[in-house]
Amino acid sequence: MKNLSRLLFVAVLLISFSTTHAQDKNNPWALTIGANAVDFYPVGEDSPQGDYFDEYFNVTDHWNIYPSLSTISVSRYLSDGFTFTASGSINKIDKFGTNFDPLTGEESINRVEDLTYFGIDGRVSYSLMDLINSNKFDPYLGVGGGYSWLDDLGAGTLNGTLGFKYWITEKLGLDIQSTYKHSFEDVLPKHFQHTVGLSFKFGGTDTDNDGIYDQDDACPEEAGLEIFNGCPDSDNDGIQDSKDDCPNTAGLAEFNGCPDGDGDGVMDKDDKCPTVAGLKSLMGCPDADGDGVADGDDNCPNESGPAANNGCPWPDTDGDGILDKDDKCPNEAGTAANNGCPEVKPTAEVMEELNSYARTILFNVGKASFREETDQVLQAMVAIFKDYPRANFTIEGHTDSSGSASMNQALSERRANAVRDYLIANGIDADRLEAKGFGEDNPIATNKTRAGRKENRRVEVKLKN
Repeated sequence: MKNLSRLLFVAVLLISFSTTHAQDKNNPWALTIGANAVDFYPVGEDSPQGDYFDEYFNVTDHWNIYPSLSTISVSRYLSDGFTFTASGSINKIDKFGTNFDPLTGEESINRVEDLTYFGIDGRVSYSLMDLINSNKFDPYLGVGGGYSWLDDLGAGTLNGTLGFKYWITEKLGLDIQSTYKHSFEDVLPKHFQHTVGLSFKFGGTDTDNDGIYDQDDACPEEAGLEIFNGCPDSDNDGIQDSKDDCPNTAGLAEFNGCPDGDGDGVMDKDDKCPTVAGLKSLMGCPDADGDGVADGDDNCPNESGPAANNGCPWPDTDGDGILDKDDKCPNEAGTAANNGCPEVKPTAEVMEELNSYARTILFNVGKASFREETDQVLQAMVAIFKDYPRANFTIEGHTDSSGSASMNQALSERRANAVRDYLIANGIDADRLEAKGFGEDNPIATNKTRAGRKENRRVEVKLKN
């Protein structure tokens, strides 16, 4: 009855120990159940006991083995490899060392009547698992103390333990240990107690059920990933939410987890055109004509133009080379000197230039038709006439004195009209031009020399207004 009371006391002690610390949810626990053997022989005492570690493994002659579940312990991991364990055990003792017969020299088992053995112990052990860099084999050393009884006699003990665990799975392991118990009183002999059992880890808390215990979980209230110490990556882009500027949309590390859907180097949240690749300078929008105006704001997206004209080129309606925005006469060709408006009257210098061209007009001999090389000269004259659309001119034809006066008069008129007709055909208003022939009446050089006659055969242009 007393032994039953002691066993009940140990059970209550272990339960109260576990519940006392159960509030510390971040520390794992282990429950070990198994069998034990008690050996009183190899403890360095006189017969019937023996020398230290003598016949240490003589199971048959010295070990008292209880044939059923006979030990239970609860362990709590402290920190840095240290664990505290509380245990209780029960056994039946019928072997107590060896008897030696000096006459025959024979040894025999020293039998005793069945004594009830009961022990409660506590120890602090240190795991060598990290030292040997193993995740399965877990050797340990421990020191502690306890109280053991043989029937009604009991005494305190100082204990030293050597053991190892082999973890079959993360939470299930095989535990084998040997403990030397040094008694402080003569009523209890020194002895070894060997145990073997199965250990079950429990008690670790995983609030968010992500497989990472709270003590190692940087985000214990949110399910997360092991690579982020238990913190989540909601969009699965490899960047944990706390460092992700766009935690619900998969993105790129270079943008702190934000996406760039069109791959233009501008994050979608800053991209005014997130579905079309564009330029950083235009906040991700394209500029097809490269004029610095985004296509969406460009009235002429395929034609380069300034932003001031909404991306369109400035027009030159009258084609005078002066843009309408700078042209005071945008519908009438003019000169830059006159701000795009036509000059009303050509200057004396312009008239001299015009006549220098006119004097070089070449006609076929005796005819009013032009020689081929004259076309370039006539085109130069057309350009000058166009610069002065409000000025009127007289085209004068002159001859030398060769031939009859009537013939020369008719030829000069035909040649003056030929020049007028050419100018009209090339865009000069007919109302601005008058043709006159003067025959041989107005020579500018002598007709007695070849050179003089050549000078007299000429076309002149005169300003009418």
